[in-house]
Amino acid sequence: MTEVATRAVTDRAAPPSAVPAPADDRRRILAVDVVRGVALLGMIAVHSLNDVDAAGQPSWSTTVFAGRAAAAFAVIAGITIAFLTGRRRVRFAGALPAAAALLTRALVIGVIGLALGYTDAATATVILPYYAVMFLVAIPLVFLPTWLVAFAGLAAAGGMPVLTHVMLARLAQPTHPNLTFGWLFAHPAASLSELSITGAYPALTWMAYVCAGIVIGRLNLARLRTAVALLATGTVFAVAAGVTAAHLSLRALEHIWPAQFASALTEYETRDVLTLGGDGTAPTSTWWWLAIATPHTGTPLDLLGTTGTAVALLGLMLLAARIARPAGLRRLVAVVLTPLGAAGGIALTVYTLHTLFMSSDFDEYTATTGFVVQLCGALLLGLGVRATIGKGPLEALVSALTAAARRWATRPARRLQTTTTTRSEASR
Repeated sequence: MTEVATRAVTDRAAPPSAVPAPADDRRRILAVDVVRGVALLGMIAVHSLNDVDAAGQPSWSTTVFAGRAAAAFAVIAGITIAFLTGRRRVRFAGALPAAAALLTRALVIGVIGLALGYTDAATATVILPYYAVMFLVAIPLVFLPTWLVAFAGLAAAGGMPVLTHVMLARLAQPTHPNLTFGWLFAHPAASLSELSITGAYPALTWMAYVCAGIVIGRLNLARLRTAVALLATGTVFAVAAGVTAAHLSLRALEHIWPAQFASALTEYETRDVLTLGGDGTAPTSTWWWLAIATPHTGTPLDLLGTTGTAVALLGLMLLAARIARPAGLRRLVAVVLTPLGAAGGIALTVYTLHTLFMSSDFDEYTATTGFVVQLCGALLLGLGVRATIGKGPLEALVSALTAAARRWATRPARRLQTTTTTRSEASR
């Protein structure tokens, strides 16, 4: 949920050589907003449309967006963190302001998410409290060099599914799909366990996405070579995950079904996980569950494939934003990207309205009609906000509080820097 003003501030803080030209900067911001917009509309499609078609097979919305939309949001969250911290490793002098900004953002997003927790969980599991934990966990990451952040992401992608498989039977299973203020205060340990490991969007596992986003956000996204590299790398990851999962699927099934007696799932629920996906984690009846790649199972192949899709989409949007000739193609691209980018720029506001609408009496439409109504509403609202006030109300709130926290934390940091400089000069 990155704001243009925040990006401008962090860009000015970067070294001159790292700051792209204004046109390049606009293209970079547009591409990130477009990916966020695509993820937003994909999430609306998953929540609004049917999971399966008339034949009982996964619907087009499930096939295209399930798992991928939420993952793209998480990768963009990592890019947001990189933008908030100047697109480079945070040094000691800027540690307090950076930590204060991320902490404040986490708290505000968490409060909004807990407030939305009172909506109907049957329509959608609110993701925002999980994002709040991800922002908190990311605070130490911003002080690491980029190569170490990448290593942490790989460790999360490969290690957390294994750790989750071992720990899941020892942890309480989620009983409250949408966390609320009351549930959090009454059951803090269970809530922390759900947000971190056992829930629908387990923050520790999803740090694989956030780390990928931080690494990408530190790159020079204004360069053509970066866009091509992202498209190629993301495509390789997505294809490799899909091919590997297809190769292992038959062998995995040979172990999964015989282990059904040891599973807490019924045969119908097991079939559901194998075709439509899970609720954040994979079953633990056999280690072969880690060889599947269905949505929201948190397996290494699921993480690799969905990360690849998000990275490839960003690379493609960066390339699309660079199209200048022929003029007709440039106008066509602008017609597509502009409303998507506008909706992506107010994603937090639109997501909140979408969650409230899905749980209200106003949602009396059929699945398809309801999706179209929300799709048009999100695009038109985004264009309207961009043409008038420029920033969504919730984005403005998050931006203002984050900026205030940064200013508050900058004062003692400046005093410390001044004191250190004075002592150093005195020692000379």
